[in-house]
Amino acid sequence: LFTTHWDPKIVGALNGQHVKLVKFQGPFVWHHHDAEDELFLVVRGSFTMQFRDRSVELREGELIIVPRGVEHCPDAKEEVQVLLFEPAATVNTGSTPGEKTVNEPEWI
Repeated sequence: LFTTHWDPKIVGALNGQHVKLVKFQGPFVWHHHDAEDELFLVVRGSFTMQFRDRSVELREGELIIVPRGVEHCPDAKEEVQVLLFEPAATVNTGSTPGEKTVNEPEWI
């Protein structure tokens, strides 16, 4: 469907939430979301969710929920495909706007 990294695409919406697909490789940016929890479900590949005090390894079929306010940084050694479930207003870089920020993800 798409080949770009760190460029989430919206595939559905329900109850004020967006379901997004994203591909990524390498580290993202350290950030948090003041008002939103995020769910990451690994569709293909694996990645590490880094927190300031620990890291969690995630493989295909596994998920993690990052609570609002918690600093985190996803990092994948090889390309990974992830499904995200988060409030529609969520900006991918949260508290750290920059070159990887996607304010209005594309619907596919």
